[in-house]
Amino acid sequence: MEITEIRVTLRDEERLKGFANVTFDDAFVIRGMKIIQGNNGFFVSMPSRKRPDGTYQDIAHPVNKEMRESIEMKVLEAYEAELKTHAADN
Repeated sequence: MEITEIRVTLRDEERLKGFANVTFDDAFVIRGMKIIQGNNGFFVSMPSRKRPDGTYQDIAHPVNKEMRESIEMKVLEAYEAELKTHAADN
């Protein structure tokens, strides 16, 4: 499975820095990944929904560490590229 497109929409909130939509094999898209600035740097949060007990459950997520790391690395690279594009436009 290969990531074929990543679209990033920037946000300028305290911790939420953007949203990402990731397309796999030009055939499947996951929308609503969040780019978060955490205490130890940036990370990618998978789309989730709030459960009746107030906790959150991921709607879609990688099933192994390698895939999570691959998605996160590529989304954060796309985020950095979008920041540079946005800065150049201003």
